Amino acid sequence: MKKLTLSVGLLAAVLSSKAQDTTCTYFKDETVYEFDYYMDTVLYKTQQTTKYYEITVKYGDVLCLDLSDSKNRVRKVITTFFDGSTRKDMLNSKNEVYYSPRGTAKVSVGKPIRNGLCATLINMQ
Repeated sequence: MKKLTLSVGLLAAVLSSKAQDTTCTYFKDETVYEFDYYMDTVLYKTQQTTKYYEITVKYGDVLCLDLSDSKNRVRKVITTFFDGSTRKDMLNSKNEVYYSPRGTAKVSVGKPIRNGLCATLINMQ
């Protein structure tokens, strides 16, 4: 009887839980592609014309950030969480894939910069 009760409880928990969705944004130099992670379908393509490209992440979703600049570069990435806190990272952007941490509400991805400028930018901010 205990096994049956436990099995029913686990089944109910699995059926009632929401599955998280994964969105993917692919950066290739100045071109940005948004696509469906599971279907490999490009939703749209645009140019990064502003200093930061902003990506909104729905509650419970995960963002797959694929950085594929043609040269060794870094990008400043600012992650904003649902509680309002932020985290700033300098990420390598030549064929690197990153996933957003839990609680991410928005991700702002900067334009690619040379690695030598990275230390200067970090010290300035």
